[in-house]
Amino acid sequence: MGPQKNHSLKMVPGLAASSLVHDRILTLCLIIALAAVIGPLLVLLGLKHGTIETLRERLVEDPVYREVRPAQIYEFSPEWFDRMRSFPGVKFIVPSVLPLSSILHVEHPETGSLEMFDLISSGPGDPLLLENSAPAPQEGQCVLTHEAARVLGLEQGDVLEARVTRSRQGRREMAASRLEVAGVLQPRAGSLPRIYAPLSFVLDIEAYKEGYGVPPRGWEGDTPEPYLSYDGVMLLMPGPLDPIERTGLIINTGFARINEAEGIEVTEKTAVPLPEGWTAYRLSTPGSPATMSGIRALRQKLRGKEHILLPYVRDIVLQDATGRNIAPAGLSLSRREALLLDVEYPPWGGFTGSAASAGRLTRLLVPDSFDFDSGVVFHGVLDLHMELEAAGSTALQRPLVPAELMGVLRTARQRGVKLEPESGEFAMVRGGFRGFRLYTESIDDVPRVYRELQEQGLEIMAQVETIQRIQVLDEGFARLYALLALLGITGGTAVLLSSLYAAVERLRKDLGVLRLVGLGRRHVFFFPMVQGLMIAAAGLTLGFACYYVLSAMINHTFASELAPGEKFCSLPLSYTGGIILLTTCLALAGSLVAAWRATRIDPAEVIRDN
Repeated sequence: MGPQKNHSLKMVPGLAASSLVHDRILTLCLIIALAAVIGPLLVLLGLKHGTIETLRERLVEDPVYREVRPAQIYEFSPEWFDRMRSFPGVKFIVPSVLPLSSILHVEHPETGSLEMFDLISSGPGDPLLLENSAPAPQEGQCVLTHEAARVLGLEQGDVLEARVTRSRQGRREMAASRLEVAGVLQPRAGSLPRIYAPLSFVLDIEAYKEGYGVPPRGWEGDTPEPYLSYDGVMLLMPGPLDPIERTGLIINTGFARINEAEGIEVTEKTAVPLPEGWTAYRLSTPGSPATMSGIRALRQKLRGKEHILLPYVRDIVLQDATGRNIAPAGLSLSRREALLLDVEYPPWGGFTGSAASAGRLTRLLVPDSFDFDSGVVFHGVLDLHMELEAAGSTALQRPLVPAELMGVLRTARQRGVKLEPESGEFAMVRGGFRGFRLYTESIDDVPRVYRELQEQGLEIMAQVETIQRIQVLDEGFARLYALLALLGITGGTAVLLSSLYAAVERLRKDLGVLRLVGLGRRHVFFFPMVQGLMIAAAGLTLGFACYYVLSAMINHTFASELAPGEKFCSLPLSYTGGIILLTTCLALAGSLVAAWRATRIDPAEVIRDN
């Protein structure tokens, strides 16, 4: 009995197929109806995947959309760059210099004229270069944008003459360097004439423009002596100034305000008492430091008048070896000024306005009750370690150091300053950078890096809006497709269910006869399910055929706007397998009602009808 039942079960597919062929007109209509549902859904899904992936690939492949850069000038320490290199999603970051320091002139190889270009720092792993057919430049090399190469008429392997100019002490100076063109970028990398060079070369250009020498390149210039900066100047005079004279002191001197100061304020800022009968004025430049050029202009205005100028700096704190904080006052006085103020003459003498001779600046007068250890550190942009020589005592309440040292320390808050161990002199060093070029791993990382930098208080420029528009478009397409797919699935399931159910009702007598000749309930149960699978397979085949024809027509129509390898309508293999599986499951689910109805047919009804 068992083998006979199995043999009968194997007959079901043949009987189901014969029934579909017998009702071929109805079957064909059913297949076409199912393909009419599947075909448009496939095209819609192909458009969703093709358009979004094309846009994403264009953004991902173009590093311009993965770039993040500051919108303003900030100071970034080397430690900050180390932290950002390890931040998730950051692929490449390199420091940059101020815009005015990144101008480079190049001699045209044919006309001899000087062309002006933006100089951009680069380094190993620069995605803008590597993903646009150019290597990262090594020392002595550069990479040109397509526009820069066109202007100069240069190609890879050529050599250009780069020149940098500056104005120093009223003279115009120029330095030159020869760079090999390591590569030329594709046009998509940027339309501006730019030159990409190693960071070391860019930093040397900046140093030269600031007036310093670059001995490794043979460029002459000043030694990097730190400039002096102050929070303001106390002007002490035997008598008051009239309003016109007061106003005259802030014209063409760089100072913006002049206010009369009380004696307690003078002592607070300079540690010296205001002589009886004298008047004090505070000159300041809100929002910017007072520099030596302004102090010299002020001295020029006061020529012929009895006066004492005391530059001051607020909130300078030194830390000794025990961790104790020391808040010194800066005071440099000539013998005559010390006599007028009735204070002791400092051993370092009067105010020179120079940071030279660090041995003179690193001296200290301490109050009698002050226990002092010579080693101190100042926490500026860089930690500045100094050995201060105790040169005597003072009757004033605070330790005294030269006013020039206070000017150096204030500058050390903004710029890197160190005490050279070999020469024993203060020197400017790079304590940080004024900008950066940053690229993320993918466009999906841009918003996260953008938010991180914003949380650090930085104003940042990035293609966040463009990326978000693509993401919103992707989400919109997904919702639209989900709604239409739900409608199509509902319609396709309804078509299969109603058609198969109607077929069972139409074949009631035939199924009853099959029951009489020996087919069991499970055989007739599988009969509509097999028919459903056959109709689904045929509908899928016709639907995919329609999709491939339509997708080929769509891609051909938009071929002029697509790059090689891009498709406006495409389906990945994983999508195809998922669609076939889903359609098969829906066909089986839709045929269950008809299968259940087939098992309810009683063979006795057929005998009675006959």
